[in-house]
Amino acid sequence: MEAREPGGAPNTMSDPPRIVQGMGIETTGRLHAIFDTKQVSERFTKREFVVEIADNPKYPQTVLFQLTGDRTSQLDGMNVGDLVTIEFSLRGREWRSPAGEVKYFNSLDVWRIEPARAGRSANNGSSGGRRVDSRGADPRGDVPVIPREYEVRPGDEPAMDDIPF
Repeated sequence: MEAREPGGAPNTMSDPPRIVQGMGIETTGRLHAIFDTKQVSERFTKREFVVEIADNPKYPQTVLFQLTGDRTSQLDGMNVGDLVTIEFSLRGREWRSPAGEVKYFNSLDVWRIEPARAGRSANNGSSGGRRVDSRGADPRGDVPVIPREYEVRPGDEPAMDDIPF
């Protein structure tokens, strides 16, 4: 059963992610960052992006997802601040360093990302550099945009080491 806002509109941004038949998990949020495609090995490419998920608006989560292979082009034409729906699977693996230390890593592998469907909008998110009119509305649609400043501090970026992914 889908949660409804007053007046009967779906409230997907306050709903938790849901299981999608045959694919994995689905969630909706705003694109927070989009990174370039990386050639990891001769036969493997990936493109990472961050989505702000506000299932609890008081504590929005910024979650890193990845597209691999020919799916990396699904982000083409999308912009930071766009409201998107994502179908993904949770993947995990063990990695042993050359010194013998064992670490565990998780990744959220995206199968499909698309603009959120009508009726799945929310009242949170960031303008992300997109143009908004004086009322804070997105000129491309009915999705309200609340401008938000994001602070990037030195040291927030992950260290590049010998982790193979």
